[in-house]
Amino acid sequence: MFFDDYDTPVFRPPSEARSFILRLTRGCAHNTCTYCAMYKGVKFQVCSDDEISTQIAMAAKVGQLYVRRIFLADGDALVLPTDKLLKILAVLYKTFPNLQRVTTYAGPLDILHKSDEELKALYEAGLKMAYYGMETGDSELLKEVKKGVNQEQSIEAGQKIVRSGMKLSMMIISGLGGAAGSERHAKETAMAINAIQPNMLSALTLRLYKGTEMLAKYEGGGFELLSPWGLAKELHTMISLLEVKPGHHILFRSNHVSNYVPIGGTLPQDKARLLRELEEAMEQLSKLTDWDVYTNMEY
Repeated sequence: MFFDDYDTPVFRPPSEARSFILRLTRGCAHNTCTYCAMYKGVKFQVCSDDEISTQIAMAAKVGQLYVRRIFLADGDALVLPTDKLLKILAVLYKTFPNLQRVTTYAGPLDILHKSDEELKALYEAGLKMAYYGMETGDSELLKEVKKGVNQEQSIEAGQKIVRSGMKLSMMIISGLGGAAGSERHAKETAMAINAIQPNMLSALTLRLYKGTEMLAKYEGGGFELLSPWGLAKELHTMISLLEVKPGHHILFRSNHVSNYVPIGGTLPQDKARLLRELEEAMEQLSKLTDWDVYTNMEY
């Protein structure tokens, strides 16, 4: 359910398919990541109070009693001042009596700009989960893709969400370091995940999008994509190094449409099975002598 008619793209996690998408911003305030085309060409804007109120009123008119989940869009709703977000959350829970949770994308810089007290206040006001695209735990790679943070900051951002009480759904991108940086990407990312201990972890595969620096680098010969076997090997290395703290568990998925090998389970109990499934996939993928790298591109 979506009511902002402004002509810019809308993105949301797959798990928010049945949510009311409430747009608080348009575009992404960071918008420099070399691999991302989500908001290229979209001027970042904060929606006015009237625009936000109109969306809420329209959703209430259509299904006031049926809204149970709300996702705050676009790329970084946390860029808004905490006081404003608290007021919006209060209105949402008052307007929709059966509302169970509110969630949002959360960029590392936006998280770091909030104090622990602010994030806890947002959680207590009903912001129950944040989707955080860490992408990699490798400082060198974070710099290359212009994420805006280093490894230490990336880890701190994830830990701040966990400390607040919110659930943390974290995404990483397989193949982001290419062939040359694959092993380092896998090891450093595993280390970061171990330090953060998210509730959910999703592995996506790098796709090269029209208009991105990453695509231009590839087509200029400066970036070698991983083979399907290499992608499975990288994910195998990463999972093999994951250490989940006693009493905690991580719901893991690699079933995104971009992935060659869809697997899923709960860590730590399913770790051996996940590794075995990847090994079986690697055996089959190793037989490939040719593949179309453009299956991993979006034009």
